[in-house]
Amino acid sequence: MHNKPLLEGEGLYNLIPQRDPIVMVDTFFCADETSAETGLRVQSGCLFCEGGLLREPGMIEHVAQSAAAFAGYAPYTRGEQPKLGFIGEVKKFKISRLPRVGESLHTTLRVMGEAAGVTLIAAETRVDDEVLATCQMKIFIKNEE
Repeated sequence: MHNKPLLEGEGLYNLIPQRDPIVMVDTFFCADETSAETGLRVQSGCLFCEGGLLREPGMIEHVAQSAAAFAGYAPYTRGEQPKLGFIGEVKKFKISRLPRVGESLHTTLRVMGEAAGVTLIAAETRVDDEVLATCQMKIFIKNEE
C-alpha cells in the first residue's frame, strides 16, 4: 500500500466527472498500466451513509469512481481530458462488513482484461489490513466522435 498520494481532494476532479456531494474518492495513491490504488475517508454527511455505516450502493460507487480515476489518470498526465466511462456490469460483489463513518478505505484495482472499449477490473477494498469488499466490474469508456 502506498501512503503518499499523487492527487487528493479537489485535485481528483481532474480525473472523475462527479462533483460534490456525490464524490466517493478523495485520494489517488498510485497507478501504472495495470493497477491503481485509491482511498476514501467515510464522512458522516455522505449520501450513502445510514446508521453510521457506508451502505452497499456507496461501496459500489466508490469502486466505480476509483475505476474512473484510474481510467482518467493516463490522459491527465498527458494534459488531456479524461473520457466518460460507465459501469457495464458488477460481478462477484462480496462485502465482509460495511465501513463505519471515520474509517479510511484503501482500494486496489487491477486490470484483468481489455477488449473493444471494455475494461474488466478486479477491486479489493480494505480498512487497514482487513478486506471489507471485493468485486469485478466491467467499465465502458465512451469514445468521443
